[in-house]
Amino acid sequence: MEQNKYYINMGTREISLNHDANNDDFIVEATEDEIIALREVFDEIRNADVRSFFRAHVPAQPYHQDDDNDDYDYGMRVAFRKIYDLGDETTKQQITEMGVLDD
Repeated sequence: MEQNKYYINMGTREISLNHDANNDDFIVEATEDEIIALREVFDEIRNADVRSFFRAHVPAQPYHQDDDNDDYDYGMRVAFRKIYDLGDETTKQQITEMGVLDD
């Protein structure tokens, strides 16, 4: 399959073929299937984020005992790993410097 350049914004979880203003936190070269897989990870992150929002309104359950927050954190690590694997050299350097893949 053909690879295209995609621009990724982690804050909005945007994946775009077009470079617009602030959507270039990271740049990757990926096939359509690889981008679909990344979009699925972003969707799981969004779902975990929504679930943790509702959990936040239950004061009896502390943050550190919340599976939804753990799911969100795990999804972010998976997303950063995929972006690192598909990223250009600048993207790989940025993610390495961020230390988000260190375990």
